[in-house]
Amino acid sequence: MSKYFAFCLVMLKLAMAFANTPNSLKDEACGEVSLSFGIYLNICPEAEAIIFSWVAKAVSEDPRMAASLLRLHFHDCFGCDASVLLDDTDNFVGEKTAAPNLNSLRGFEVIDAIKSELEVVCPQTVSCADILATVARDSVILSGGPSWEVQTGRRDSLSASKEAANNNIPGPNSTVATLVAKFENLGLSLNDMVALSGAHTIGKARCSTFSTRLQGINQNGPDINLDFIASLQQLCSGSDSATTLAHLDLITPATFDNQYYVNLISGEGLLQSDQVLVSGDEQTRQIVETYAEDPFVFFEDFKNSMLKMGSIGPLTGLSGEIRRNCRTIN
Repeated sequence: MSKYFAFCLVMLKLAMAFANTPNSLKDEACGEVSLSFGIYLNICPEAEAIIFSWVAKAVSEDPRMAASLLRLHFHDCFGCDASVLLDDTDNFVGEKTAAPNLNSLRGFEVIDAIKSELEVVCPQTVSCADILATVARDSVILSGGPSWEVQTGRRDSLSASKEAANNNIPGPNSTVATLVAKFENLGLSLNDMVALSGAHTIGKARCSTFSTRLQGINQNGPDINLDFIASLQQLCSGSDSATTLAHLDLITPATFDNQYYVNLISGEGLLQSDQVLVSGDEQTRQIVETYAEDPFVFFEDFKNSMLKMGSIGPLTGLSGEIRRNCRTIN
């Protein structure tokens, strides 16, 4: 792990060194600055290395943490403003207890540790939202997936909304139509949806999230893998099934690769919202088949879709704030 960590850190430093001069994405009509590449190179040059070192430590101690940190960014990025990190206050109920997040999101202590060190080195400079975007990239790298330069410049929200989290984040039993609608509402395409679903190539899920898949033993169809369904039923038959976890990708559970799509074709998608990508729509099935055949196409599309998702509605400029503690507003 130490050699791999050192290699990854060198690659990360090279990417930072050769990054373009901060290239702000601007709305020329309004003059509003959105996100930029490399904004911390001058104002907090240690930022990405600090973040990467904490992610590497967390993943080495708990390989599942890579998926958990990636999921934090996903669940925040129906806004990308670090609202998912806020604890409840007298003024609002936060997003941590929303249905898609409760007993699902983890890794908050890793974000706390990163923020604490950054506040010592570069006080009130690196936003919690940018930390989330960066740890997502680093988690993918450390799991063997692709690398990309993260756009930064996000600011942190002053509030959170449990209702918005409940309404906007797709559930594990979503149909293709529901998935497409929720992603399109945020400006993400059908192709983005299928590519981003590939994040389920790492991580685990509770039995309760794929209960509808357990009923597949009584169904017929070319995409029903009876042996796989029977194995899930056995796994989730115990008295502690409410807390029992299953790998989202049974074959290479800790490796970020295209095996997730191979699994879908063989009927081994864990969540109903995964398996419907091949059984519920011809367009999504064709994309799944492409990714299953060519991991490089998947990696390229995933990188582009992550950048696109990361630019959804971020607070920039003078909006929001740079929190000193990611759990509370200043």
